[in-house]
Amino acid sequence: MSDAIKHECGIALIRLLKPLSYYQEKYGTPYYGINKLYLLMEKQHNRGQDGAGIATIKFDVKPGHRYISRYRAMGSTAVADIFEYVQKKFAAVNKAYPEESKDTQWLKDNVSFTGEVLLGHLRYGTHGKNSIESCHPFLRQNNWMTRNLVVAGNFNMTNVDELLQQLYDLGQHPKEQADTITVLEKIGHFLDDENQELFDQFKEEGYSNIEISAQIGKNLDVAKILTRSAKTWDGGYTIAGIFGHGDAFVMRDPAGIRPAFYYQDDEILVVASERPVIQTALNIPLHAVKEIKPGHALIAKKDGTVTEEMFRQPAEQKSCSFERIYFSRGSDADIYKERKALGHLLCPQVLDAIDKNINNTVFSFIPNTAEVSYYGMMEGINQYVRDFQKNALLKRDDKISDQELEEILNLHPRFEKLNVKDAKLRTFITQDADRQDMVQHVYDTTYGIVKDHEDTIVAIDDSIVRGTTLKQSILTILDRLNPKKIVVVSSAPQIRYPDCYGIDMSRMGEFVAFEAAISLLKQKGMPHIIEEVYQKCLASITKPKDEVENYVKAIYEPFTDEEISKEIAAIVRPHDLKAELEVIFQTLDNLHIACPNHKGDWYFSGDYPTPGGNKVVNKAFMNWMEGKNVRAYFSS
Repeated sequence: MSDAIKHECGIALIRLLKPLSYYQEKYGTPYYGINKLYLLMEKQHNRGQDGAGIATIKFDVKPGHRYISRYRAMGSTAVADIFEYVQKKFAAVNKAYPEESKDTQWLKDNVSFTGEVLLGHLRYGTHGKNSIESCHPFLRQNNWMTRNLVVAGNFNMTNVDELLQQLYDLGQHPKEQADTITVLEKIGHFLDDENQELFDQFKEEGYSNIEISAQIGKNLDVAKILTRSAKTWDGGYTIAGIFGHGDAFVMRDPAGIRPAFYYQDDEILVVASERPVIQTALNIPLHAVKEIKPGHALIAKKDGTVTEEMFRQPAEQKSCSFERIYFSRGSDADIYKERKALGHLLCPQVLDAIDKNINNTVFSFIPNTAEVSYYGMMEGINQYVRDFQKNALLKRDDKISDQELEEILNLHPRFEKLNVKDAKLRTFITQDADRQDMVQHVYDTTYGIVKDHEDTIVAIDDSIVRGTTLKQSILTILDRLNPKKIVVVSSAPQIRYPDCYGIDMSRMGEFVAFEAAISLLKQKGMPHIIEEVYQKCLASITKPKDEVENYVKAIYEPFTDEEISKEIAAIVRPHDLKAELEVIFQTLDNLHIACPNHKGDWYFSGDYPTPGGNKVVNKAFMNWMEGKNVRAYFSS
């Protein structure tokens, strides 16, 4: 993606289903769990580079001994920093106690991070809020083991203000307005309730307090706790949690917006945000990895029982399509095929844009995430050439000349890598003019391939959000090759609406498609529509969220996709660009063809999967009208 955006988060949960001694004997290491956690997190580094954290829980620890360990770190090297810290602890123990360190029970009694349940989290700090206190996992601590709670997740709630009010009504006083705190305290409240109900029950049955603690751990109804906690949540979420005595869970939102995959055998249960990382970490085939169903929680009891239970009625599944286009690792078999399909489906539009002039076109891509869709476009263009050659040779009545035959057989597309990203180039200069000149050189190009003033360059990107990098860098660099025309192709449709489920796209003014629609409304003498939308948004503030519509759709309704694309081209065009410029976007229909099982397309269509989404988009538009450069919802 030329306009990089922060997004998502990643989780990894491991439940060892055998005693630690089993892994020492079979795999030659008592650190099997922590090693696998490191691999799962490192392979999901794409999902979070602002910070990370891990937590582990040990089973059956004697009173007075620590059984929860947690460590968090900040920055793009957070995962490596965390596991270097843990590894140094292990290395020091091995050196000081060489014999004891071979005894898994001794390690468990004396060394942190040697538990049976392990939880990891990778974080992108949306909207710039980033501190060690913001890094998951979060702890809610208590002297009662079964009341302790560890939580980490990939989520965003649209109705944090409503959830906070519910906590106030319960008598709580959360320390900040953040969805992570509301989720932690909501689950914690109903965990406390369940503990108290069970305590009263077993007390009445004559158990001692010590016996009651064990009975509570066995009888906690995890699904009931989650059902009560999530009753009013509005958002996209995959949330993992561990109770202090050892029960663990991973819950997924009713619309399946955020991803969650798992694998289980008799040794281990593993949950992660992405499927291929589980395949890699455990060396298992694709079909062995399952997906947690929307509205369900995967629950692992301390006794090793694993079930998948519904905690909320599933809604129409609207899994995030941006996961497929950009966010998730392209090494997933299905995602790889889908990205290729996105590129392939664009070929008819591309061929029209170049007037089917293959000889004078150079096809390329904008690094690096668009590479797979580029392969799909290559396949489509090659198929067109083969069909053209076949028709030219087989469907003619007259005899073909040698020269004409030579020309037809020599027709072949030119696929080249034109854009090169200098990832390490940093702009130290602070004066705007000089800084702008440096920004232009973040990308470089390959010279000597494009024929001056004859060739068209087709460059595919996976999506265009703001268009800033196109205007400030990429188009300027490509124009130095003196092409006749530049065609920028987006494998995603026009991004028109903000996200409110965990991706850092929340301000209307950030979208070049929105800027284009506003520009067209003014050019066409329809600025009244802008004010009418604003008034409808204002009037909806006091309405229940279930009654609110996405009024911002009216901004785009007067125009075709092609009209907006043409205006986008005018906006991103550098003032000194010499080449002709055209911008092409994927269609919504083709997106659904390429990604049939991931129909969450609210960024493009405005069709939000939860009622809170409509409130957020209207609030985002109001903020833009009022000149407020803030997000339209609370976030961690």
